[in-house]
Amino acid sequence: MTVDVTIYHNPDCGTSRNTLAMIRNAGIEPTVIEYLDTPPTRDQLARMIADAGLRVRDAIREKGTPYAELGLDNPGLTEDQLLDAMLAHPILINRPFVVTPLGTRLARPSEVVLEILPDTHRGAFAKEDGEQVLDEKGQRIV
Repeated sequence: MTVDVTIYHNPDCGTSRNTLAMIRNAGIEPTVIEYLDTPPTRDQLARMIADAGLRVRDAIREKGTPYAELGLDNPGLTEDQLLDAMLAHPILINRPFVVTPLGTRLARPSEVVLEILPDTHRGAFAKEDGEQVLDEKGQRIV
């Protein structure tokens, strides 16, 4: 299926790998951007965050990043200052962001991506940890 889907991916992240696998399970081969090597531009990042309905602070990753050392927990920091930090240190960008014609989401947990994919899933899908997300008919298990 030809659907324009882009995932800002970190192959070392299980959530990102699960999200990519769910996109492929829908019969879609997305554009994969390894954002640590090729970070989005300031405008792209700001647009993705806004389109996902988030504030910049909601899109910052704390775990395994220089978040604390940079003092990013300071509530007085502006969204522009937070964006600057994310661009200077792409590891601070939470992942994975997925952009499709149906919307943009920060796919945490990974099954959030299902909200913005066409209903074209090919059978059952389980995450790496074995959690079933889709049944044998490609329907979401709730």
